[in-house]
Amino acid sequence: MAKNHSQSNRLSRGEMELVGALWDSEGVTIVEAQRLLARPIGYTTVQTRLDRLVKKGVARRSKERPAKYSAAITREQVSAGDLKFILDRVTDGQIVPLVAHLVQDRALPQDEIDELKQLIAEAEARTNRGSSSRGKS
Repeated sequence: MAKNHSQSNRLSRGEMELVGALWDSEGVTIVEAQRLLARPIGYTTVQTRLDRLVKKGVARRSKERPAKYSAAITREQVSAGDLKFILDRVTDGQIVPLVAHLVQDRALPQDEIDELKQLIAEAEARTNRGSSSRGKS
């Protein structure tokens, strides 16, 4: 089973590039991974990065020869870990400053605004359910 992706095992840019290639494939050899990358990278560098990803629990290596590598965690798991790191590090765990920066920094399409409103409505509903169930004894 994959280890939890946390700030202690954040991924480098090169590792993220490889993980992206793994997400887009069913399993690749080192040579295949090397070909999938957007820029030329040496075979041993790709091998080292893939081995690091396996050690971090982000990728799996098959027993077959040549070994095939595949992703052991999802995009969502990586982004959740990285976002938690940013939230804790940059805004001291406060969500509003982070969201405010993102919303004020760019124009949002209406579908994203609608999605944000839905997320807030769901958060309010969870908060209201939690406070009403605590009031009953």
